[in-house]
Amino acid sequence: MTRWMLGVCSLAVMLAAVAESRASDWPRWRGVAFDGISKEKAINSDWGDDGPREVWRAKVGVGFSSFAVADGRAFTLGHDGRKRDGKETVYCFDSATGKTLWSHTYDCPLIDRFYEGGPGATPTVDGDRVYTVSKDGDFFCFDVKTGKIHWQTKCGNDLNIKTPEWGYACSPLILGKLVIVEAGHTAAYDKTTGRLVWKSKRYRMAYGSPVPMEHGGRTCVVVLNTDGLAVFDAADGTTLAESKWETRFSTNSTTPMIVGDQIFISTGYGRGCAMFRFTGSSLEKLYENKEMANHFNNCVLIDGHLYGFHGNSHFSRAVQVRCMDWKTGELKWQEKGLGCGSLMAVGKTLVLLSDRGELVVAPASTSGFEPTARAKVLDGKCWTVPVLANGLLYCRSARGEVVCLDVRGK
Repeated sequence: MTRWMLGVCSLAVMLAAVAESRASDWPRWRGVAFDGISKEKAINSDWGDDGPREVWRAKVGVGFSSFAVADGRAFTLGHDGRKRDGKETVYCFDSATGKTLWSHTYDCPLIDRFYEGGPGATPTVDGDRVYTVSKDGDFFCFDVKTGKIHWQTKCGNDLNIKTPEWGYACSPLILGKLVIVEAGHTAAYDKTTGRLVWKSKRYRMAYGSPVPMEHGGRTCVVVLNTDGLAVFDAADGTTLAESKWETRFSTNSTTPMIVGDQIFISTGYGRGCAMFRFTGSSLEKLYENKEMANHFNNCVLIDGHLYGFHGNSHFSRAVQVRCMDWKTGELKWQEKGLGCGSLMAVGKTLVLLSDRGELVVAPASTSGFEPTARAKVLDGKCWTVPVLANGLLYCRSARGEVVCLDVRGK
């Protein structure tokens, strides 16, 4: 495999072009810049006692897949909830009206080990195609407009691996002509044909997603698998560096965060977090502590500080929203009351969804947590991170209720 597969432009140039053309879209997990921060100017939180205006609702079935929103379409996945002969569905909605433009349903197990189950991977939109991964490793490439299947494959068959105990949860990563998934082996496929191009050496599979990194003129792929943090050469899958990072339950479920040559990881089960510097051939640990332990929803980084949920879902009442210094790992504040929720940001404003469906807006401040607006928008368990695109906020519950809210800034 030669490096032409990655395209002629560097990762930085490619991401800048995408960010400029789709500043208000949210085409993949963690958004345009993989940071969980919307590029929109503001969010309107002056909604009064009734909460934001509801634009539409839909039912998509059981699951935790978040949303990809691009070119007026919103994509997610859900499961019908049946343990035997269950089926999973990919949905394409008109993002403004909630009309189902197309859907595709296929056989898939629920895999409800200790929780509701259902899909956990978020779709990825790339131009006129959208890529999805099912709970059982069915990998699809659809036409965005029509839902036509351009290609499909089975990760387990391609990589000779069994479905892990929690199912597949990786959201596909587009890099040039490749689409990359984490499935024990980190694997790269030709995004046009679905042909397997390369696979890394074998690790124990985890439940986060791969992210890109540019270092010394080389494009890399960074993954937190269940064995630890690994950096691969995006051209051929060669392991460039790795550092052991395990939890006592053999599960890592978050996505690495990257700024320059620094990589931040945070996991649950009492493991905590760490900051590494990638040298090109090794990972130098800068610090490690237990001040920020993300179970499965990532932090956001604003003005040199991390904001995120610390703690595990099975001890939901003890989970806290925390603020921590990115550079030093120093804890600034902590706040209980939202359970094991999730968050994103709009500029310097945090948008949080509690694990019981309360939407909360608060400024990102190192001095404390002071919400400016609250509203109950969903019932039941809510672990899926909300998504803001073009002034509309998309939220979902575990049982598959979706609500789209108008939060366009004034």
